[in-house]
Amino acid sequence: MQTVDLLRTLSNAFGVSGFEDDVRDLIVELVSPFVDQVETDTLGNVFAIRRSSDPDAKTLLLDAHTDEIGFLIKWIEADGFLRFAPLGGWDPRIIPGHRVAIQTRSGRMQTGVIGTAPPHILSAEERKAPLPIEKMFIDIGATSAEEAEAMGIRIGDPLTIHYPFEEVTDGYVTGKAFDDRAGCAVLLETAERTAKQELGVHVVFAFVFGEEVGLRGARTAAFQIDPDLAIAVEGTIGADMPGVPPNAQPVRLGKGPAISVADRSIVVKRHVLEAMEAIADEAGIPYQYKLPTYGGTDAGAIHLTKGGVLAGVVSVPCRYIHSPISTLRLDDFNATSRFVTALVERLPKALL
Repeated sequence: MQTVDLLRTLSNAFGVSGFEDDVRDLIVELVSPFVDQVETDTLGNVFAIRRSSDPDAKTLLLDAHTDEIGFLIKWIEADGFLRFAPLGGWDPRIIPGHRVAIQTRSGRMQTGVIGTAPPHILSAEERKAPLPIEKMFIDIGATSAEEAEAMGIRIGDPLTIHYPFEEVTDGYVTGKAFDDRAGCAVLLETAERTAKQELGVHVVFAFVFGEEVGLRGARTAAFQIDPDLAIAVEGTIGADMPGVPPNAQPVRLGKGPAISVADRSIVVKRHVLEAMEAIADEAGIPYQYKLPTYGGTDAGAIHLTKGGVLAGVVSVPCRYIHSPISTLRLDDFNATSRFVTALVERLPKALL
């Protein structure tokens, strides 16, 4: 599948934290031709396994999370409006006025609109203050709770703000959930590139659930796999934009994959960082550093598993993550994909 089509397919798939079934099934279908075995665990992690011919080989874990931030229906008002609660980290300022897709128990997608009281009827002070999520509601066109329930809506149904993937201009695309469907796409391309190689290590491509609500899938995945080395692949904070000084821009678009030195969840061991730098230099892949210490990734949970795991982080720069619409440059994505492939081929030999 071409890169743009792969990103489109993954971005458009529904996969709110804890409800990753659709995107999980899609990934199983896409990765199966390139690995020896695909397994899913009790909570929804996907393990796509490439075995070395040496049964005593070390194990490399490549991690990307399948979930996206979203919401849950928490109440149905008597007049048919819906109240909702966040799943993952949302900025309340950007939520009102968007179209949402609600997944009902049957799997049907119900469209709604996030509403608030119009500014015309608010006081001057009310217009200045950010509106808390508790004051927002969803309008699905129902006129009563019974009508909403007849449409299939139940408390606990997941939803997200949904706008379809688009190519804005040549090499620049936009869509939801690039954090971390971009990472999932990198893993899928890496699995395809290395499918016929003898890598000298067992490789587990782990597509994990629940990162956005506390690194949950990575924690249970790493415990089961017990890897010797791990790389988390993320979509991260592109902030090269007006009003943000260079020293406050975690990463910039157009500068290649971002290597993490440290974030709020991990300080990458120096010899791991140096090995990653050397591999990028040898492969002629441009890279940048994600400025410390913004954000956190699944590596934070993985490196603390059992007796500890050597771990690093590579990210695709994406603007406007944790919003309804992210953007990325395909040259950054392609460079990240090539870099992760090079890491699979060379990093275990350098460190293990």
